[in-house]
Parts: sequence; C-alpha cells; structure tokens
Amino acid sequence: MESFSLILAIVVITALAFDFTNGFHDTANAMATTISTGALKPKVAVAMSAALNLVGAFLSVEVANTISKGLVDETGIRPEVIFAALTGAILWNLLTWLVGLPSSSSHALMGGLIGATVASAGLGAVHGDVLVTKVLLPAVAAPVVAGLATMLATRLSYGVSPNSGGEATRKGYRTGQIASAGLVSLAHGTNDAQKTMGIITLALIAGGAIAPGSNPPVWVVLSAGLAIAAGTYIGGWRIIRTMGTGLTDLEPRQGFAAQTSAATAILASSHLGFSLSTTHVVSGAVMGAGLGRKGGVVRWSTATRMFVAWALTLPAAALVGAGAESVTDLGDWGTAAVAVFLVAASAAIWKISRREVIDHTHVSPAAAYEEPAGVVTTAMAAVTPPPVGTVAEGLVTESRGSEGLTATIPAPAVVEPATATPVAPPASAA
Repeated sequence: MESFSLILAIVVITALAFDFTNGFHDTANAMATTISTGALKPKVAVAMSAALNLVGAFLSVEVANTISKGLVDETGIRPEVIFAALTGAILWNLLTWLVGLPSSSSHALMGGLIGATVASAGLGAVHGDVLVTKVLLPAVAAPVVAGLATMLATRLSYGVSPNSGGEATRKGYRTGQIASAGLVSLAHGTNDAQKTMGIITLALIAGGAIAPGSNPPVWVVLSAGLAIAAGTYIGGWRIIRTMGTGLTDLEPRQGFAAQTSAATAILASSHLGFSLSTTHVVSGAVMGAGLGRKGGVVRWSTATRMFVAWALTLPAAALVGAGAESVTDLGDWGTAAVAVFLVAASAAIWKISRREVIDHTHVSPAAAYEEPAGVVTTAMAAVTPPPVGTVAEGLVTESRGSEGLTATIPAPAVVEPATATPVAPPASAA
C-alpha cells in the first residue's frame, strides 16, 4: 500500500488537473472534422470521444513507462519537481486554449518536466537519447507523415470517384468519419492519458510510495482515464473551431481520410512507446486533407501561428517549470506560493475567456469560422492581375473564392468615338 505525504497528494491532484486540461485541449483532435462536416452533432461527438478516451487508457502503459522510467533520472527527482513541471504544463495548456491554438499538451508536459529537472538536478538528469528519439524526432516526423498520407488518400479518393458528390456518397463518408473519429479517440486515450499515468507514477517513485521501475498502479490508470474523459466531455470549443474550419474547409471524404491516417499514426506510436503529440498528427492530417482536394486551400495564417506555438511549447513550459522549481526549492512556503500562483493564473485566464464565450453553437457547419486574410494573401490580391470580372459602374470586382477576399480595380476608361460637328451648308448666291 502506498504511503502518501501532503506534497505527494498535492502532486497527484495537480497531475489529474493537468489531465483534465489535456482532455478539453485535445478534444478537437478526434472530433473537430467530424463536427465540421456534420457527421455528428457537437455534444454527441464529445460524449463519444470521452467514453473512448476512458477505454483507451486501459489498453497500454508503454508511453507511461517512457515518462516514468526513460525521460529523466527518477532516482534524483523530488515530488516538488513534478509539481513544478505540472505548473508549466497547465499554464501553457490554458494559454493556448484561450487563443484557440491546437498546441501539444504532451510537449507542454515534457517541457515542464525537463525544465524542472534541470533546475533541480542539472542537465545530466535528463536522458538526451530518449528525448531525441522518443519525443523530438516524432514531433517533427509525425505531422509530416500524417499529412502526406492524408493528402495521398484524399487525392486517391477523388481520383477514383471524382463525380460522386451525391448525398448518398456524403452519407457514406460521414458514417466512415464516425468510425474513424472513434478510433482517434481510442488512440488518444492510449497515448495522452498515459502521460499523466507516467507523471503520477514518477511522483510516487520520487516520494517513496512505490519501488523504482514500477508500472502504474491500477488506481492511477483509472483516475487518469476518468480525468481525461471528463475534460474531453467539457469540449474545448475554441480549439475545435480552429481545427474544424480555421485551417481548411473539409468535405466528408477529406475528414474520413484525415482521421483514419491520424489514428493509424497515433496507435503505432503508442505501441512503440513514442510520446507523440496527437495534436501534431491530427493538424498535419487536416492540412494534408486540404491540400489533397483539387481547389482546396490551407489557411496559412492560422497554420503559421500554430507552428509558432508548437516551436514555443517545449521551451516555454520548460522555463515556467524551471522557475517554479526554483521557488519550491525554498521550502514549504515556496511550494505554497507556486500553488497560489497556479490557481490565481488559471482563474485569471478563465475570467478572460468569459469576455468571448465560445460554445457548441460556434462549431457547427452552419457557423463556419472565417479566418482573417493574412498579409501575404492580401498583398497577392493587390498585385495579381485579375481575371475577367464584372464591370459595373466603372469598377471591376474580382472574387478570391475561399480566401474571402475581394479586390476592386478601376475599369479601363471607355473612350467614345469623336463625333464631327455639323457644318452648315454654304448660303446660295442671291
């Protein structure tokens, strides 16, 4: 039986709070495309995803073992280090949720853990080979592989049946989307729920509650699964809106291709113990689906902001984790100060989010999100010669389709042919 101290209990509760934020932060990974194409109603979609996340949590512990046994030296870690790591991860999750960016909860957790560990025990306590092979390389490769696979699958789908755009075909692909969305939710449970299992197990080892090298206890698996399922059911509507309609416009067959490719990549990585970002995989798949359809577009202004968030996730969470660890190292009052800061900052972010409430009514197909045009797109519209347009009241109006841009160019002046001034005939001689 595990013996708990107060700090260990605080760490476990904080880890489950992180798992909860992970759930509503990553709901979009499984259900955004299903909702945007109308395959499932928003609340039904998140309920289904929550149930399958819980089931997926029981399928494997390989990713949990990567975190609890492989990433850092567990023998030199104190529970306060885990608490500091979770502080950085939770705050990054909440900030990116506030602005609707699908960043990686997994990398936020890894960054917080690395930063806190370095601040506590130095660089030598981080296993660099595990960090590179099981975290960084999959972070780069996964979205590329998923994106290429989805693009090829989408092109193949349209190539095999280019004219099958009837309601029966769309209904068939929507049915396939429901199945593939369920698979993504199941895969998400096998990968992301395990990260919290791993961090709690690491805290239990650090606190002397279980022996080093132990697998996650059953109660840890159950509590982590329930926490991520509860967060998923809440629905991260801000990120669902971005993922479903902010990156590209999807038809049912594109959504089906994106979700199937993403689920395959996530399940394979879970089996291999890779701490993969499901957000990276699904985002790459959605962009691949947009590029795979003829005439499809990717809104690169949104994608660029997302890429920046991805690049900042590890270092930003690491800096917060390191700072929090420096404060907790001062003693019990330092740990209390970090706890107060975490609660206050989380409450402030929630209060700011109430200024613009985003709920399930904002993510249905009828409420498609229009992403503002970026600087590059606007500049291109200003300098590109327009095709033949409509001339009306001296203006040529050119529509830019899915980008939502309209460029108005003065029409060429129409020169009327000169008319000769009539000349009076000469007067007849008297």
